Amino acid sequence: MTKATKKTISSLKDYFLLAMPGLNDPNFSQSVVYICEHNADGAMGLIINQQLDIPVKAIFDQLDLKYLDDCGSSLIFDGGPVQRDRGFILHPSVEQQWESTVAIGEDISLTASKDILTDIAMGKGPENALITLGYSSWEAGQLEQELAENTWLTIPAASEIIFHTDCDKRAGAAASTIGLDLAMLSHDVGHA
Repeated sequence: MTKATKKTISSLKDYFLLAMPGLNDPNFSQSVVYICEHNADGAMGLIINQQLDIPVKAIFDQLDLKYLDDCGSSLIFDGGPVQRDRGFILHPSVEQQWESTVAIGEDISLTASKDILTDIAMGKGPENALITLGYSSWEAGQLEQELAENTWLTIPAASEIIFHTDCDKRAGAAASTIGLDLAMLSHDVGHA
């Protein structure tokens, strides 16, 4: 590849981080993290393949929201180890905007305000919303260092994986988008 055609990724916003087999951190082992922000100050993302054994209706109850029974049965996701009392909703980009909606990718948005939960509770929110508690973050340079240590594999994000792939199949689906079979990855880390 010539210098003129080489693509340099300066931001991993709207990318997946796939934990490599050697990552022994219990917060991130076998995780897929969707990166919502990445700049010189650091990075922020949400784990999209670790569900908690907590139904969404628990949040509706805690916030005193009225809800339809069939809107409260899905499980909440563990978004990461930081501020586990704070909620984030990943959802397909739609025409409707809520108080704090931010477009992350072409067809993926993030909202962290109560008004979206009110709509979800009544069946008026976006379809396929992924509700998380907590988030993952890296200080300036930390993610770049972890990437240099082969802790993570970076993969362009796909909304199909977030919203239409079973939770336990998301890591394999993300890997397959770049032609990788997770079963073929070694647990040994090394440099050639």
